[in-house]
Formats: sequence, structure tokens, C-alpha cells
Amino acid sequence: MSTIGVPGLILIILAALLLFGPSKLPELGRAAGRTLKEFKDSVSGLADDKKDSDGAKDADRK
Repeated sequence: MSTIGVPGLILIILAALLLFGPSKLPELGRAAGRTLKEFKDSVSGLADDKKDSDGAKDADRK
């Protein structure tokens, strides 16, 4: 898998500026950040639930 690199990142930023305009970009960034945070929280919550259920199974076996 290859990386984007600086030229690709600049191209993406310019395309976003053209599509959404400079006034809309901060709002889109905040929304993307909130979405990413909620996703990470839910994934870590699932991992915690799995650990808890594995611990309960081990306790039942003893």
C-alpha cells in the first residue's frame, strides 16, 4: 500500500477548497473529527466488552 505524499495531500486540500469553499471546511473538519472519535470509542468499547466476556467465561470454568 502506498502513501499519499505531499503533492497528493496538496491536491486533496485544493479540491476540498474548490468543492466546499473556505467557510465550510472548518465545519467539515469538526464533523469528521467527531465521527472518527465516536468510531474509535465504539471500537474500544467492543474490545472491552470482548475482554469482559472472555473473563466471565474463564471465571465460569473455574
